[in-house]
Amino acid sequence: MALFFTLFFTVYTALNYYIFIRGWQALHSLPWLKPFYVIAFIVAAYGYIFAKLLYKFLPSIIYDIWLGIGAIWFAFFVYFILFLLGLDIIRLFESSFHFLPKYIYNNFEQTKKITAIVVIALVGLIVFLGNLNKRDITIKTLNLTLPKGNGKLNELNVVMASDLHLSTIDGERLLSKIIDKINSVNPDIILFAGDIVDDKALILEDRGIGESFKRLNPKYGIYSITGNHEYINDVEPSVKFMEQYRMKVIRDNYELIDSSFWLVGREDVAMRQFTGKERKSLEQIISSINSDYPKILLDHTPIRLEQAEKNGIDLQLSGHTHHGQIWPGNIITNMIYELSWGYLEKGKTKYYVSSGAGTWGPPVRTGSKSEIVNIKIKFE
Repeated sequence: MALFFTLFFTVYTALNYYIFIRGWQALHSLPWLKPFYVIAFIVAAYGYIFAKLLYKFLPSIIYDIWLGIGAIWFAFFVYFILFLLGLDIIRLFESSFHFLPKYIYNNFEQTKKITAIVVIALVGLIVFLGNLNKRDITIKTLNLTLPKGNGKLNELNVVMASDLHLSTIDGERLLSKIIDKINSVNPDIILFAGDIVDDKALILEDRGIGESFKRLNPKYGIYSITGNHEYINDVEPSVKFMEQYRMKVIRDNYELIDSSFWLVGREDVAMRQFTGKERKSLEQIISSINSDYPKILLDHTPIRLEQAEKNGIDLQLSGHTHHGQIWPGNIITNMIYELSWGYLEKGKTKYYVSSGAGTWGPPVRTGSKSEIVNIKIKFE
């Protein structure tokens, strides 16, 4: 884990330097702006990291503001890199083929200023539209048929949501909107597929984030599992935070719901990185389950999907990927995961991977939509 963060910080710093130096060059004829530029760049580029590291020592308002600035920078960072790389590719070809109009070079300092303004404006517009897109939480409806077995239910109205990523960035305002969406479909049961939190439990509690959960009252209860961000933010306090809002957190275990179906919950695969312990195998978890009832599995990270099929799971629900969240991230997640987002059937097992209701880092989506999933199940 230490090696990963070292590599991440090194690469992140190198790429930020690439952006920084190009901005510095654009300010060649405006030297009085350079000191302000240096300070603003450091505050933005490292705000998220420093706020997370120094949260115990920062006043609440400073933490909230610095975290928010640092988070939104990640979106600017991605698109500044893409635009600057595009410009450098154009410059490379220009050095060989000389296809750009001559007036660009007549006043090159002016050209640099105009280019900088255009790039900042375009990136700002993309981030703004991505924030608007992120706020539009859709309800994805999925109609499924599962085997009834010896269960007594004929149908079930499920809401599944993942990746709320509750933090001071959006906080209770985001959660209230999600809860409104969930309640609008009057679910029988609510399933949260991990990454409920994106901040320490004590910070969320201090800001009153989580109170909207009290407006949920489904017939068969609220169930959740751990995601990697529960581990990042200290898993035990994170679980206690969820439990205080009447969530049953299933950790490598299972529950029989209304004598009709098994709900199986796995610890996230990140457990090993943060605790040094292995989560139970799916075989171990369900070894004592009566197979006469259908089985629904919550597993935050959608890896090794064949395990669910091999173990007779009828429906697996996952999240984690955000379907990339920020383009071109969705292209990358499509390459990494067998199912980055949406519905899949393998044999007799059905899978749904949600793009998530919230966002990690920047409150921006340019590569996917925010969603909650309304699953209408018929047992036959």
